[in-house]
Amino acid sequence: MNRTLLLIALVNLTYFAQAQSITPKPKQASPATSNLELDKSFIKKMCGIYKVTFDFAETFSSDSSYKYYPRYKEWGIEYVFVAEETPNKIVLQHLLIANDSIIIKHWAQEWVYENTELYSYYRDNEWIQKNITTEQAKGTWTQKVYQVDDSPRYESYGTWVHVNGKHYWEGSAFAPLPRREYTKRSDYNVMGRNSRMEIYDNGWALIQDNEKIERKNGIDKTIAWEKGIERFWSGNYNATPAIKWWNKQQNYWADVRKAWDEVYVKYPTLKIKSSVDKKRLFDVLFDLGEKSCQGNDYTKGKAKTEIDAVILSFITTGS
Repeated sequence: MNRTLLLIALVNLTYFAQAQSITPKPKQASPATSNLELDKSFIKKMCGIYKVTFDFAETFSSDSSYKYYPRYKEWGIEYVFVAEETPNKIVLQHLLIANDSIIIKHWAQEWVYENTELYSYYRDNEWIQKNITTEQAKGTWTQKVYQVDDSPRYESYGTWVHVNGKHYWEGSAFAPLPRREYTKRSDYNVMGRNSRMEIYDNGWALIQDNEKIERKNGIDKTIAWEKGIERFWSGNYNATPAIKWWNKQQNYWADVRKAWDEVYVKYPTLKIKSSVDKKRLFDVLFDLGEKSCQGNDYTKGKAKTEIDAVILSFITTGS
């Protein structure tokens, strides 16, 4: 290269370096803040009115003599909405709509950001509180799933993933038997749930790989594995009856959640009776809700003392 061409090349390189140094770079949002708001937006994308399909099939057992149970298939119309929200917590309530007018308070899922305290299911309606470190909890969301009466069901934590157009969260937890089996089976007493919540353009899905476990004398024996898909399909469904029901009952159930929050603080180990005076907990709380919400509007705190008494009557152990 002659001296003239070399001089031009050096001038161009110098100009490029200077241009790069003075060109303003776009301000980057804090990764934590950016991820937090993105995660929250996709958690709330689970809200809506859906046709939900429930499909479950046992897939494998190492016991060659095991007889597989029939596949389970069901569907319904479900209304999902935000029942409570704070900067680091979102509570999603599910209501089933049967025959266009019958409302059934279904499960609830509470999402807590960077939570360090979880209830781990042991067996026989007993939960034991476990702690994780702040480092383990960093960037994660705990999904706390509750029964229809807002008593505990299972809790697990994981990180929401947003990559290549996919948006999903995964977590693992021990849980009691599902409602579709707990009155029908006694060959296992713990379900190991491996859950994936995935958001789509036309709804979302709870995809499960479940392990049916016999837990006895500190030893776990896997009875069978199961695949489950709960698919929520967006559609033009009528949620007016559910909205009216919730408007009437929401303050009552806010008091129920508050009562349970107080229980969780008080009892690191929690065991719940299956029945009291031949009545199940959800029967008693549902009946109290109907009675308390009749007539005048229910104001927060109206039945709190009675709610506390009912819940405490079902708790058998704690420290």
